[in-house]
Amino acid sequence: QVQLVESGGGLVQPGGSLRLSCAASGSVFSIEVMGWYRQAPGKQRELVATIISGGRTIYADSVKGRFAISRENAKNTVYLQMNSLKPGDTAVYYCYLRTTGAYWGQGTQVTVSS
Repeated sequence: QVQLVESGGGLVQPGGSLRLSCAASGSVFSIEVMGWYRQAPGKQRELVATIISGGRTIYADSVKGRFAISRENAKNTVYLQMNSLKPGDTAVYYCYLRTTGAYWGQGTQVTVSS
């Protein structure tokens, strides 16, 4: 089994920054993909950013140039640095990991509001 523990969400004003962290523990072997999705009220879950083994990154168009995903392999941890946040970024952010199976974190709320 794999456990994902997220942290770093919260309330921030427009234009502000937050950094999300997701640490994987348990039966973590060869990680193929780690990343972040988000789900706003009344909307479908959508990809925010993902990092593939080898270091290739993929971003949603809506966050390109504002968000940066990175991974610390030794700690099986992925980060999402979010800058220039907008009200439209408000959502529950979920960590995702694919190894021998697919796993989701419990979600962390990000609210961008003045």
